[in-house]
Amino acid sequence: MAERTVLRKDQLEISLHNEKKLIKEGAIKDDNPLDLSEPFRDLCSACRKGDLKVCQEKITEGVNVNARDPYDYTPLILASLCGHYEVVQLLLESGSLCERDTFQGERCLYNALNDRIRNLLLEYDYSKSTDPLQPLAAHISSLLTRESPVTTDIVVTAADESLYLHKFLLAARSPYFQAKLATAPETTTWKLPNTTPPEAFSAAIKYLYFGEAPRELRSGPGTGFTESEVFAGIDKISKYLEIHSLVDSILESGDRRLARQRRTMELAKGRDQLEEWFRRNVLGNKVVVDTAKVNDVRWDRNNAIFADVLLRADELPEEADDTAGNPQDPNNGTSNSLPIGPASATAESGACEAQRSTLFPCHRAMLLRSEFFQAMFSSSFREAYVKDHLHIIDVDCSPEVLEIILTFMYTERADFGLDVAVDVLFAADMLFIEKLKTKAAVVISTLGSGGMSQAEAAKTRGTTEEDDIDIYAIIRAAWLTRVQRLEEFAARYLAYRLEAHIDTSEFAELIQESASRIQARQETDSIELLDDIRFYLSERFRLRFDDAGLDELMEEPARPETGDAHQPLEDVAKITDGVDRLDVAQATNISDVAARQPQKLQEHAREIRTLDGAVADDEFTEDAMNYQILLEKLDMLLDNLNLDA
Repeated sequence: MAERTVLRKDQLEISLHNEKKLIKEGAIKDDNPLDLSEPFRDLCSACRKGDLKVCQEKITEGVNVNARDPYDYTPLILASLCGHYEVVQLLLESGSLCERDTFQGERCLYNALNDRIRNLLLEYDYSKSTDPLQPLAAHISSLLTRESPVTTDIVVTAADESLYLHKFLLAARSPYFQAKLATAPETTTWKLPNTTPPEAFSAAIKYLYFGEAPRELRSGPGTGFTESEVFAGIDKISKYLEIHSLVDSILESGDRRLARQRRTMELAKGRDQLEEWFRRNVLGNKVVVDTAKVNDVRWDRNNAIFADVLLRADELPEEADDTAGNPQDPNNGTSNSLPIGPASATAESGACEAQRSTLFPCHRAMLLRSEFFQAMFSSSFREAYVKDHLHIIDVDCSPEVLEIILTFMYTERADFGLDVAVDVLFAADMLFIEKLKTKAAVVISTLGSGGMSQAEAAKTRGTTEEDDIDIYAIIRAAWLTRVQRLEEFAARYLAYRLEAHIDTSEFAELIQESASRIQARQETDSIELLDDIRFYLSERFRLRFDDAGLDELMEEPARPETGDAHQPLEDVAKITDGVDRLDVAQATNISDVAARQPQKLQEHAREIRTLDGAVADDEFTEDAMNYQILLEKLDMLLDNLNLDA
């Protein structure tokens, strides 16, 4: 076993040496570049501490989660080394690399603090962790073969082969098509010259539709083109359509490492192109009108951005009050160049105090990422039929939330704050967009102080005024949308602040609701929320000092120079109150720590009292008594509600 470990270590060192050599030569790209920026240092610090909130904020800001610090540590290695399971999970979901065949991936696995984290890392294979754009790419690629519902609007013919394509995708991905369709947006057919091999054009189109470069260039039987002619045709078409990286992708398809890096780069580039087109054309042409006049809008099907449906979102009543009397242009000063009929005058005036609605010109091909729209456009509903003017589909959410949803469906990006996360959660649930639901749950559970330390959580105990989220609304949202992650987060949140909630009527109502969610509940059935709270309550007090590493310190004999055998133990209790972890390596003894924190000792010189006002000898006793008090209060609550769990 030891020999295999040494051999594996030698192999990793050789692999690292070869990898650095290839990176220096420019043959491959560095997956983990050195990052000395302040935001990246903040991310690494948060990964060491297990601060989910800061990690999410830095990821949202766009910090590279796969960069490394001056000591060759990546955020994922730091989080796994320090044992922060939730942070590791967040990093993996955000695209952190953990590929077993790489040096950094092996470091991450070998340095994982426990098997739970190690198993999580192993679950995230390269296909999951390094290709977050794969769902978007898979959907766009599927549009080439999808027959129902029909979303194509242009047919390209090469020899006897016809390809049914989408103008907006061609314009977004190819400068040639963008220029051609801009001058003739009504174009519906295009025929290639017979000298162009059909396989060459098919390869180019698949590339534009986020497909992988072909590894073999065999021409079909009877076409009369050789393999070299097909490759020459691809080279010619790639220059013609201005997609020069297609040839490089084919040449590098034989090397797995180069092919993976090229694929990742091309997907990111394609997403950026699609996002730029989406923001300039879809968001740039959204229209704000009075809700009462929405039905007067007439948007011609032959429009310059190739939109085939309008999505409508009405502003909330409070938003209408805020914008009343503000005659600013809703499009930030940019005028809409597309004719929309009688509603245009109303949209420009902005002086009416009536409720307003926002219309987004969209493409059904991208809306199919939602099962809701897929069912709608495949059914016999009127929205499935084509007419001269675009159908207006009402979506039950605010314009801000609808813009977030559209951005996700077009670009796979979902950057939003805690203030709208619950609204995004409900909208994503309504539209059956599971990945966006998960993203909303991650935002709520990370930015909602769910991952705060013991010291931070202690600040909110005993008062509900300092809570930064409505935890009762979060729990009910989790129940309605069936998001297990949010239910667990809410239970942990309440357990770590149970003093502030246990005696409130809202908490009692919540427990009653949790019990009533069990159909045909028997008297002996458990209550899921209560069981989770009890579990996290036990975790809270168990981790209070276990993570601080005080078991060894408590076994140390008293130092004779103190003159009091019990003094060091009292100092430990005083100094570590509210501390998640104690770095023993930085202090030779407890007296040294105490000497550096005289103010801390003075603050704790007063009496220690429990939740019921009793005097405790030390913090250990206080925690034990408080734990029992909270458990007894939970039992009393059940008695008052006539529940048994």
